Amino acid sequence: MSDHAILTAEDHRDLRIRTERSPAYGDAVMACITVPSEFRRVQSHYPILFQLDATRDNFIALAMFGFEAGENLFLTDTGWDARYRPLAIDSQPFLVGRGPDGSDVRQVHIDMASPRIVTGAGEGMRVFDDTGRPTPYLERIADQLRALDTDYVASAGFFAALLRHDLLEPLTLDVTLDDGSKNRLVGYHVIDEDKLAALDAAAIADLHEAGHLMPIFMALASLGAIGDLVARKNRRNAHG
Repeated sequence: MSDHAILTAEDHRDLRIRTERSPAYGDAVMACITVPSEFRRVQSHYPILFQLDATRDNFIALAMFGFEAGENLFLTDTGWDARYRPLAIDSQPFLVGRGPDGSDVRQVHIDMASPRIVTGAGEGMRVFDDTGRPTPYLERIADQLRALDTDYVASAGFFAALLRHDLLEPLTLDVTLDDGSKNRLVGYHVIDEDKLAALDAAAIADLHEAGHLMPIFMALASLGAIGDLVARKNRRNAHG
């Protein structure tokens, strides 16, 4: 169970964070949220799929790491096997939260229940230095959280544009692996490439002017990474 707290030097002066990647530290997840501004970096490694978020009544974008809950095919005995990790997972166990009075002011929070947390001297990256100032590690995390929060809010406009131009189509992906087992991805959407190609010049100009055209193409390009995901699954099955 999560235990979120506002990060402060007074309460968390001695906090250290394990930065290794392992199932033991919460990395065994099949997907994480991604945002349009990082699609270019994400698409090089991970398929980008869209899913309706019932709590938000809107779509979200997901970078996919596996085919079933708790499966991350990018985790190996030596860590995370990809050059880029999406912001939402690279910044853990930190997150953006509201102030204690419920205001819209954003603050850095930390999940104190995370297995990444170390208290006292020893292993892990320090969060604050001896004077109580943020370390370069925390400053980098704060920059990531700021970008993630800003672009997550802005992504509402991206999805509104996709819906306005009817560019989302449901995806059902059936995969038969080398050992004969089957995997299925359902409940996701992708860009409808045919409808995108059929848009008139005015619609294309509208998407381009709003900055949506590039993320659309990056999301389409990312679907090529599904083949790599299948290959990773086959290799894992073959090695037990």
